[in-house]
Amino acid sequence: MTTDDERPALRLPARVIPVPASPSEEARAVLARGITGPVVEYPPLDDIDGWRKMIVAQDKYVMDMFGEALTGFSERTEEIPLGGFSVYVVTPDGVAPEDRRVYFDIHGGAWTQGGGLMCRATATITATTVGARVWAVDYRMPPDHRFPVALDDCLTAYRALLRERRPEEIIVGGVSAGGNLAVALMLRLPDEGLPLPAAVVLNTPATDLTGAGDTWQTNDGLDIMLTGDLTPAIRFYADGHDLRDPYLSPLFGDFSRGFPPALLLSGTRDRLLSDTVRMHRALRAAGVPADLHVWEAAGHGMFLGQAPEDREQAGETRRFTNEQWHRAAQVGEGR
Repeated sequence: MTTDDERPALRLPARVIPVPASPSEEARAVLARGITGPVVEYPPLDDIDGWRKMIVAQDKYVMDMFGEALTGFSERTEEIPLGGFSVYVVTPDGVAPEDRRVYFDIHGGAWTQGGGLMCRATATITATTVGARVWAVDYRMPPDHRFPVALDDCLTAYRALLRERRPEEIIVGGVSAGGNLAVALMLRLPDEGLPLPAAVVLNTPATDLTGAGDTWQTNDGLDIMLTGDLTPAIRFYADGHDLRDPYLSPLFGDFSRGFPPALLLSGTRDRLLSDTVRMHRALRAAGVPADLHVWEAAGHGMFLGQAPEDREQAGETRRFTNEQWHRAAQVGEGR
């Protein structure tokens, strides 16, 4: 068996990568600040207390970063308990009670972070982005709940939503680890005999947890948010399961059985650009309508909501979801 150290490699001399002149002034300012926050030091896999402390610290850092971004948002939120976990239902101002559209949101955070208040906070931003009601799944995570619990919770929440909405009224979306779970859920639904939603939005999804993608290496150090060795979080979540299992690495799934129209989003400095691009090619090869948008110089998390490019990405998401809800509604009326 060939190890990573034995693989053919291109050895480059040390070099300085300048902040490019191509993106907006605001984007350049974000890039010039360099790595966002402290580089995560993952504890040993058997240090459960260490993982708990790391997760709390990371969630606090991200919540502090989101603080100003959430200022001025107006929304209504209710919590639906689903037996061990909850769904936050966020309704932004201006959405009429008779508007039946729902964006089923699966949060990111390396399968270990982003729950609770963070889940609600990101759902608030998503609801404003898509201009529709959001169901945000606060799925259970390690260290107490490992694979496949998060995916099972997403399935349970989707079943609950289907009791209230027709599938053509639902769009599923996820960011990073949430994008991973969104694709895995699309693979799981046919296995469970459940209908697919109208569309899916995959924002810099982690689709191949074996780390084979080119930009896992080439963009390490260029991506200001996703840095260093990512394998500890993956191994902690996977809990010894084969990383090529399509429910863990959905890139290896069979998309010919059905998959909704997809929007995929990434950036040229994103560590997960390869995962996003390869996912797009796999969907296209299976005949799935799939659009790919890649932003210049953007990393994981774009430009932290501080640049025109972030607003442009939000606009593309809004345009896609509106088009897909409209298309699905016309199909539903024609039945």
